[in-house]
Amino acid sequence: MSETLLRSKVLVLDNTPEFSEEIKAFFDNIGLLPLKVSKSNLLSVLTSNIDLGAVFLAENYGDTVEESMALAKSIHVARRELPIFLRRELKASLEDLPIAVQRYFCAAYVAQDLDHLRTLVDDHIFCLVYPSALVRGITELTESVLTSQFRGMTLRSDLPYVVRDRLIYGEVFSLMTLESSWCKGYMMFQAQEAPILQSIKSMGVDEEADFRSVNSFLGEITNLVWGQFKNRYVGEPPENENRVQVPLIINHQHKYISFGTDNPQLCLHYTLTNETTGLSFEIYQRFIFNLSWSPEDFKENSTDIDDLVSSGELEFF
Repeated sequence: MSETLLRSKVLVLDNTPEFSEEIKAFFDNIGLLPLKVSKSNLLSVLTSNIDLGAVFLAENYGDTVEESMALAKSIHVARRELPIFLRRELKASLEDLPIAVQRYFCAAYVAQDLDHLRTLVDDHIFCLVYPSALVRGITELTESVLTSQFRGMTLRSDLPYVVRDRLIYGEVFSLMTLESSWCKGYMMFQAQEAPILQSIKSMGVDEEADFRSVNSFLGEITNLVWGQFKNRYVGEPPENENRVQVPLIINHQHKYISFGTDNPQLCLHYTLTNETTGLSFEIYQRFIFNLSWSPEDFKENSTDIDDLVSSGELEFF
């Protein structure tokens, strides 16, 4: 089964000039999108809604090693769900660091061994395999629904990527359970309320629309995508189905949602634009397979022609 090359945005805190080009080429080859930030802006970036898959920190990034470790602590406190990779000068190990400091990092690596770094990235960022046919299909069916619902608007889809954060984007989001013989989890849409409300009014759907209309509209989009996903990918449920559940934790103050797992989430990002009025807004779609994930059993549902003929839905000339 083929695996699609997904992307993941990562924060790189490393000022070593001779290493920058090499690591950039390495990141490009494996699907990582490196972002740089100044020390003064680090915390504001971490508290923003930027989707991230990990942080790469050099032990000499600060003026002293102690300062670098203090930065690691700040990152760990602000975004505990993000794995932090520590680039060390001499050895790819955390053993010589104090126990209290070791817990900030998921692993250590050295610039001289990028094969080892690739293994770490696969283990901590791209640890779930998403079949190419599934990712392409999800994008196609979601695009068709968004285009049909937001009439007259131009749709742009970014490349799918994976995230490790647990942030909520916007004021409104919807959740739908996904359950089959090969997966069990959730599909989530996230959006800002105001632009969707404006779009509903401009399309003449409801001149007296309010936040309830936005809720219903996003709910309808979710239901339509779920229906197409179900028809295309969901097979018969297993006979001895595992009914284990985990609690969903939502903290509105911190715009945080947890599905009870550390697995990365598949994220798709769409931008809708009204070329006439200039109205533009984003919709985020996430897939969280937190209860069951067996991509080796994934397959698209196909209907046999003989079955359609026998049922009367098709006729031969």
